[in-house]
Amino acid sequence: MRRRVARLMLVALGLLVALVLAAAVTFRLQDQTNGTLVSSGRERSYLLYVPDSYDPSTPTPLVITIHGFAQWPAHQMRLSGWNDLADRYGFIVVYPSGTGFPRRWAAGSGSSGGDDPLSEVIFISELITKLEGEYNIDPTRIYANGLSNGGGMSFLLSCALSQRIAAVGLVSGAYLYPWEQCSRDPVPAVVFHGTDDPIVPYGGGPSRSFNVPFPNIPEWVDTLAQRNGCDPGYDQLAQTGEVTRIRYTGCEADVVFYTVAGGGHSWPGGEPLPAFLTGYTTQDIDATQVIWDFFEGHPLPAK
Repeated sequence: MRRRVARLMLVALGLLVALVLAAAVTFRLQDQTNGTLVSSGRERSYLLYVPDSYDPSTPTPLVITIHGFAQWPAHQMRLSGWNDLADRYGFIVVYPSGTGFPRRWAAGSGSSGGDDPLSEVIFISELITKLEGEYNIDPTRIYANGLSNGGGMSFLLSCALSQRIAAVGLVSGAYLYPWEQCSRDPVPAVVFHGTDDPIVPYGGGPSRSFNVPFPNIPEWVDTLAQRNGCDPGYDQLAQTGEVTRIRYTGCEADVVFYTVAGGGHSWPGGEPLPAFLTGYTTQDIDATQVIWDFFEGHPLPAK
């Protein structure tokens, strides 16, 4: 009897070890990257996608797409579908990786883990420079976008790298970088947010996940529009299912804002995240396609 119990315990232990190892291997495969550089004395990694159509003789747009808190480059790649558009339209995509555990970006106060936002800006700037040395990157068509903490990081880049970043796409963004530290140079922006976002509340304030003072999203977008030189009013365009779109008018740099009624902390039109954690993911609009269409119309102005 004791031997049988011992054998069963060994089998159970073996299965447990196998599951742990399988989980570790799965995470390692999920967390794949294919490039590194040393920035601010730390090795940083990224996942790069170059379409087969890339022509070294042709200046090529670069799209920087940034994962959210507790996520990683390959996860952002899967949920957003940027590689499919890169194949279709012929641009290069890079997915930089945050730091720490869980992975995150120092894009402001609260969830930054105490890191310096400047070190993140330096990393992205050095990453752009590295890719410009390896590929024929069009310097007038370098764009940034991201989800959640990555949306906040994309906003930070619009503040600190406005001479290099032509436009930004902000999805369910956590905007914790202070306005007073943001450059006055306007950068075009397209913004998405769900009214039922449980992680970064549409109405602002702390959430169940983070006890930080998130801004009221419509008010924050209004401030962004003011800083981009827009008129006080805006045009409300046709509604697409659960999604309403407003476009500010008279802007020095365009601002378009998409609100998803009932939408959660998610990438509209992308791979849904677990609803019990993040809420509903609408399929009434494809945020990746919309962002790319916006980017195509907004190269960096000629100097």
